This record gives sequence, C-alpha cells and structure tokens, in this order.
Amino acid sequence: MSKLIGNLLCLSSLIFLVAVGFVLLISAVVRKRKNNFKFRNNRIFGFFVGGCLIAFIAGFVLVLKNNPLYIDSLSAINQALNRYHHAQALEYPLQTNPANYPVRGDNIYLRLFKQEGILEVWTQRENQPYKLYKTWKICTFSGGLGPKKAEGDGKSPEGFYATQKNLLNPHSRYHLSFNIGFPNTYDQANGFSGSYIMIHGKCVSAGCYAMTDASIEEIYTLVSLALDGGQKQIPIHIFPFMMSPSNMKKNQDSEYFPFWQQLKPAYDIFETQRRVPDISVERRHYVVQ
Repeated sequence: MSKLIGNLLCLSSLIFLVAVGFVLLISAVVRKRKNNFKFRNNRIFGFFVGGCLIAFIAGFVLVLKNNPLYIDSLSAINQALNRYHHAQALEYPLQTNPANYPVRGDNIYLRLFKQEGILEVWTQRENQPYKLYKTWKICTFSGGLGPKKAEGDGKSPEGFYATQKNLLNPHSRYHLSFNIGFPNTYDQANGFSGSYIMIHGKCVSAGCYAMTDASIEEIYTLVSLALDGGQKQIPIHIFPFMMSPSNMKKNQDSEYFPFWQQLKPAYDIFETQRRVPDISVERRHYVVQ
C-alpha cells in the first residue's frame, strides 16, 4: 500500500510540476510581449512548487523503502552492526527434535538470546516439563544489548513478553510477523515507549527481531498451531545472553546489570525446572515465581 501511495505522489507531483513549468513559460512570453503585464501569482506558484517537491520526495522515500535493494542494503548494515556487537558471541549448532513437534493442544514457549543470536521454541504436552523442539539463528536485531526504553531508540527489547491471536499478521510487508506485546506492564510502569515490535522475516530490523523468510515460516506455523489449539498466549522471554554465572560475572560492570538481575531468576527457574515461571510487576520491578 505504501508503495502505491508513493508512486501516486511521485506521478501527481511530476505532472503538476510540468504544468507549472508550462504556465511559467507562457507567462514569461506574455511579459516580453506586454511590458505593462505583471504576473501577480509568483508567490502562490512558489508555494505550489515547494509543496510538489515535498510530495515528490515523500513519494520517492515510500517507493524506495519498498525496494528490495533498500531492504537488502539495510539488512547488510544491520548484520554488520550485529557482528560488531556479537564479537565475542559463542556459536551454537542449530538443533531440532522432530519427536517434540507440537500437536493441537500442546503449548509452546519462545526464548531469545541476543548475544548468542538464537531463538528457541520449546514444547509442552499435558503439563509435562517443556522440551526443546528447535533452535534458529536470529538473522538480525538492532541496538545491541540492553532493554528498549523509547520509541525510535533503535533498540530491540529484552524482558518478558507474549503474543496472541490478534497480534499475528499473515499479510506483513516483512513476509510474516507477530507482535511480541511491547510495551508490557513493566515497560509502561517505567515510562518506556515504543510500538509494533515484531518477530518477522526479511532479515531487516529497526527494533524488531528479524529472521529469514524460511525461519519465520516455521516459527509462525508453530505459533499459529498453538494458538489455534487453545493456548491463549505464547510467552516470549528475551535475554541479553545465556545467564550463566560466568556470563553474569563478565557483564557485571554494564549499566544494564541491575536490570539483567531481574531477568536472571526466570532464566534459572526454566533451566532447572523446565517450566515457564509466573511473572508480575511490583514497584516497577519484575517479580518472578
């Protein structure tokens, strides 16, 4: 839709600019033939020309943003930035366990780790402990480690989120997408702002978690299956890194360390008990049980 609007803006602006140029040319000829003729609408035409140029630029930007070359270029920039942020990231082999493929009625749980660059899907059947189904590489995210605090800060969030049926978008311009539910109760309590933070395809990010198209097709299918099977919400827990004691010690001097200490109990509970903990917010802090 935005590409269509951009094309219309560009076309209409060009037509009007040609028309204005034609009128100005005629007026110049009339001036030469009639010395006493004064063209009184120069200022009005100036405003129109300025407006047309602005509309043309806006249309050009909309068209450009839908151009594959633009998306590929932005993707390359994001990946280069992430390689810088992940200079010390560990490589984990992709895992899959077909035996744990969810069926209707199973629950699923998503865990993301920024530094390691992975997204995990875990499955649960009949209140049994969760089992790992598959791990995907995150194609790109933006802003490095740390929580998202403001609209436009370029950060991809960290914390405890969830998606549900009305947050799925099968017609996304980024192939497929689902909203993670940012800002959550914690974010709102702390005055954090932002909107439309997704997990999606196309491998391009401005605050979202972007996957390859093939990866998001698998993940989106699993999310849809669980929601159609009766799961009301799918928890999405996003950590800066795997929160082992050694990793916590390495990052203890970070400005975000007090925030990360609020996330660690949830990581520990799932690691030891293979259950998704209950999360609440009290006095602007996460409470994990």
